[in-house]
Amino acid sequence: MSYNWNWAILFQPSPEGQGTYLDMLLLGLAWTVVTGICAWIVALILGSIVGVLRTLPSKAAERIGFAYVEFFRNIPLVVQLFLWYFVLPELLPSAWGTWLKQLQYGSFYTAVFGIGLYMSARVAEQLRAGINAMAGGQRRAALSLGLTLAQSYRYVLLPMAYRIVLPPLTSEFLNTAPACADTSSNRPLPRLR
Repeated sequence: MSYNWNWAILFQPSPEGQGTYLDMLLLGLAWTVVTGICAWIVALILGSIVGVLRTLPSKAAERIGFAYVEFFRNIPLVVQLFLWYFVLPELLPSAWGTWLKQLQYGSFYTAVFGIGLYMSARVAEQLRAGINAMAGGQRRAALSLGLTLAQSYRYVLLPMAYRIVLPPLTSEFLNTAPACADTSSNRPLPRLR
C-alpha cells in the first residue's frame, strides 16, 4: 500500500482566509493546552476542598462532599458542558444570562469551569483515598502535638496525601487534555493580565 501524504496542504491558506492550515492547528493546540491547564487548576483547588470535606469527622461535611462527588461523577461531561453553556444562561436572571451569552470568550470559560468541576470530583476521590490510605496514627499524632484539625491537615495530612496520590493526579491531568480538545476555537487566546 503506497500513500503519498500531501504535506504542502499545511502551508495553504485556510478556508477562513486567516493564515494557513498549520496556523489553525497550532492555534487549536494552544487553546487546548490553556484550557486544560486552567481546568486542572480549578479541579485541583475544588477537588482538594471536597476531598478534605469527605475525610472530616463531621457527618454533615462528609455528606456534602459525597453529594458533590456523586453529582459531578454521575453526569457525563458532554451533558455537563451542554448544561453550563446552554441551560445556565436561561436559568439566571435575564440581565445575567444576556451578559453570560455575550462574553467574548464565553465558550472558553464554560469549558474551563465545566471540565474543572467534572475533574474535581475525581480529584476529590483520589485525595480522599490518599488521606484514608495513611495510618490513623498520623492524624492522632498531629492532634496530640497540639495542632488544630485545620493545622493537622495543612502541615501533616495533606502533604503526605499529595505524595501518595501524585501518580493518579498526574494521570488525571493527562486525561484533562483530550477533554479540552473539542472546546478550542479559531479566535486568538485571551491575554492574561
